[in-house]
Amino acid sequence: MNIARIVVLIIALGAGGVAAYLARGTEENTKPAAEPVAQLPTVEILVAKSDVGLGQLLKPEDLQWQTWPASAAGANLINRAGRADGIKEIAGSIARSPFFAGEPIREQKLVKATGSGFMAAILPTGSRALSTEISPESGAGGFILPNDRVDVILSKREKNPDGKGSDVIQSEIILSNIRVLAIDQAPKEKEGSNSLVGRTATLELKPEQAETLARARQSGTLSLALRSITDANAPEGRPEEQVQRRSESVNVVRYGVANPTTAQK
Repeated sequence: MNIARIVVLIIALGAGGVAAYLARGTEENTKPAAEPVAQLPTVEILVAKSDVGLGQLLKPEDLQWQTWPASAAGANLINRAGRADGIKEIAGSIARSPFFAGEPIREQKLVKATGSGFMAAILPTGSRALSTEISPESGAGGFILPNDRVDVILSKREKNPDGKGSDVIQSEIILSNIRVLAIDQAPKEKEGSNSLVGRTATLELKPEQAETLARARQSGTLSLALRSITDANAPEGRPEEQVQRRSESVNVVRYGVANPTTAQK
């Protein structure tokens, strides 16, 4: 009797498993097929194959074509469909700004400099490059690098008006938020170094600023004050509050002791 019950139970379980398998297969067959993923249209644009530094002369091996979403390929990018010889056309240009590997090449950041030097090539239209001597003490301890922004400070020693004690030292900012083009002959940071201790700084100036700096070099000592990177878009030139120099505070050194005072008109 018990054997018969066991056989019946086994048959029932087997039938149930078969029924479940058949039901699952029917359900899978009734599922709708997955829709194919839409392929975005792409184009090939010209990019930097490796990092390109400021002032670097581009060679064909520095460039390559790369697949790019057509919707993101703006008119300022070099499209292979429209310029199949793009690599040959761009080779020989000088980078006015750095490029990272894989970054699209934009002609606005390049310049053709046939017969011209590097500095003339990267100098913006209407600007002038003027050099001035610096030292570690007057150049922020060597931490000023190309493309940094600085204020130019003029310090002059004058006779004490009352005729007593040591001379009066007067300092003023003559140029503000000026871009550094190069330190000595290095237009970019040296590899493995976070500072350049040079003796000459080349500054990017407007013509009237170049005249101001040239006069200042003959009348006193120049120092460069490093500005924050967030000041890149601040107004350039000479701050309005610095125009009236005589109303500024100066540092009077008497017998080796510094005392703040105000210059007299």
